[in-house]
Amino acid sequence: MPEGIALDTRDPNLVANTVKVWLGNPVSRGLLKFACGKTNNGDNRLELALRKCAGEPVKGDWKDDLAYKIVSFAIKRGAKSFGVPHSEMRTGLKDIVLRRALVNVLEGIAYYGIQRPQTTISPFLVVWNFTHACNLRCKHCYQDAEGFAEDELTTEDAKRVVDEFHESGVVAIAFSGGEPLIRPDFFEIAEYAVRKGFYLSVATNGTLLTDKMVKKIKDSGIEYVEISLDGFEKEHDEFRGLKGAWKKTCEGIRNCVEAGLDTCVATTVTKRNFRDIRKLLDFVENNLKANRLIAFNFIPTRRGKDIMSEDLEPEEREELQKFLYSKLTDSSCKLNVLSTAPQYARIALEFAGGATVTTHFTNKAAMGMKGRTKKLGEFIGGCGAGRLYCGLEPNGDIQPCVFIPIKIGNIRKDRLKYVWGTSPVLKRMRERESFVGCGKCEYRYVCGGCRARAYGYFGDVQAPDPGCINNRKYWEMLKRGEELKISVERKRFFLF
Repeated sequence: MPEGIALDTRDPNLVANTVKVWLGNPVSRGLLKFACGKTNNGDNRLELALRKCAGEPVKGDWKDDLAYKIVSFAIKRGAKSFGVPHSEMRTGLKDIVLRRALVNVLEGIAYYGIQRPQTTISPFLVVWNFTHACNLRCKHCYQDAEGFAEDELTTEDAKRVVDEFHESGVVAIAFSGGEPLIRPDFFEIAEYAVRKGFYLSVATNGTLLTDKMVKKIKDSGIEYVEISLDGFEKEHDEFRGLKGAWKKTCEGIRNCVEAGLDTCVATTVTKRNFRDIRKLLDFVENNLKANRLIAFNFIPTRRGKDIMSEDLEPEEREELQKFLYSKLTDSSCKLNVLSTAPQYARIALEFAGGATVTTHFTNKAAMGMKGRTKKLGEFIGGCGAGRLYCGLEPNGDIQPCVFIPIKIGNIRKDRLKYVWGTSPVLKRMRERESFVGCGKCEYRYVCGGCRARAYGYFGDVQAPDPGCINNRKYWEMLKRGEELKISVERKRFFLF
């Protein structure tokens, strides 16, 4: 949602109920399915209708006109429910990213119905590990990145991937790695994706963010930069495997801020830096002056398996989430303070009566939406792996999440939308009630536990997230060296 459109939060229960009533009933869903069809030219009829709602002179046949009337009615009802003037909603629809986002969500509702939590028709976001190469040697690297791999997608392959994302209805691409800025064709692909109407972000270690590089990033159309900083100089350099990395990274952050880029500092929290988080947050806010800080869950995957002993205790993670949320709601704090731990939504419910959006990707306006009810929180759903986003490896392998190394397809030969809709692994990740531990929790729809941590520790996406205080017994089981009993029926899904 673009800046300038803010949702009225005076009665969000009414909002959630209204959406369910006029989109969740069979008649509305049938009409929505009709509106989600293809035009005679093969275009998306729903997107065409939204363009017409935005005031564009769009022509079509009687089916397209009917789709416009359906969508126009829904937009007006939605604007009224959310307390947004119709004129502002119409202005917002001129933004191509917003239109693509609405198509993505509405098609998901048409196909899946209203769910707790919702699954979109295709990944809203793809986190694309653009290369296996990296100039650092981080102790927790989920990619185990080193040098360029022989089977990485070529430049032409990468452009075809962008085309596939566009056809599937993906809204946002987050370039990651490895270090994506190392790959020579990075800006060629980024600019190609911008021309296709994607919202782009890049996750980088920050050491390459010179003034010249930052200018290229901004000129390419990338809107959001996420830069890793895991503490102060000694700790960061040791954790990242390169002396001098901290100074380069801090300078890179400052360069991005000065260039006016939406700049986020990403910190993976372990026992190494847990007690320094307060000082680090203050440093980021007052010295580096970034827009936000996001605390990443430690995930025991690939290289991270070697430092599992440095993971936080459940009580430490709970303390961290409460502190972060206190800063998020502190009007004197200039930073937007987030967490990738899905338990963050539970903390928001317990302390403020409303869930908060806490995803790897989020836009500026969403960052300001700090209060929500449980029903809206259940729609968003905490962990979005396999529901709202997926990962793509340098060789084209599709994964439920970049932290879950399970191959569910390869984009060189498989259609992304088909994989998204048919993968048995993703199906199991969407069955919240079947999760061990997390499936019995009253917060299963607003949180659901981190599926990457569940897989990393127990080898099953329906296992418990042992980092939550509500799953303390499973953390103790791990410390005693006991195994969680997973049935043969469950295990068969992971034999690829």
